[in-house]
Amino acid sequence: MYKIEAIVREEKYEDVKNALNAIEVHGITVSQVMGCGIQKGYVEHVRGTNVDVNMLPKIKFEIVVSTEEWAEKTVDVISKTACTGNFGDGKIFVYEVKDAVRIRTGQRGQEAIY
Repeated sequence: MYKIEAIVREEKYEDVKNALNAIEVHGITVSQVMGCGIQKGYVEHVRGTNVDVNMLPKIKFEIVVSTEEWAEKTVDVISKTACTGNFGDGKIFVYEVKDAVRIRTGQRGQEAIY
């Protein structure tokens, strides 16, 4: 099993969600997060003073899939959908998952994520 964490621009949320649904990836967790990277944020003028805003709002998708093939397919769809070609498009991280447990039934492993 593999966990994919994708951090994307806020405006790409609906596009990525719909693209994942189109390839039948339905089990997702979504969070609003703040972050910074090469994009560096922006300068805002507040009450006559310039303020550096370094932490920018982003959307974080967390998805667990059963196989490496599904992980690659998921990463590919997110990459293509979230890309604008500009700094700040985001990052995708892929982790191996040792186990999963469905709390309601006690099912483990791949049975727990379907």
